[in-house]
Amino acid sequence: MNMKSRKIIHEIRHFFERHGFGFFQRLADRLGMRAKNVRIYFIYVTFFTVGLSFGFYLTFVFAMKLKDLIYTKRSSVFDL
Repeated sequence: MNMKSRKIIHEIRHFFERHGFGFFQRLADRLGMRAKNVRIYFIYVTFFTVGLSFGFYLTFVFAMKLKDLIYTKRSSVFDL
C-alpha cells in the first residue's frame, strides 16, 4: 500500500471514530448489558451471517439518528 491510500484509510477510520453514533452503548443500556458484550455478540453474528447483520446495523443507526433529530427536547419555543 502506498502512502496516499494509507492516509485515506486513516482519514476514513478517524471520521467514523469521531462521528460514532453510540448505537451499541444505547442498545446495551436498554437491554441492561455491558456495551462490550453487545459489540462482541455483533461481531460473532456478523461472521456467522456473512455480513448481513452489518446492513441491519447501518439501518438501525440511521433510524436512531433520525429519531434523535426529530425528537430533540427544546427548552422553549424560541429554540426552533
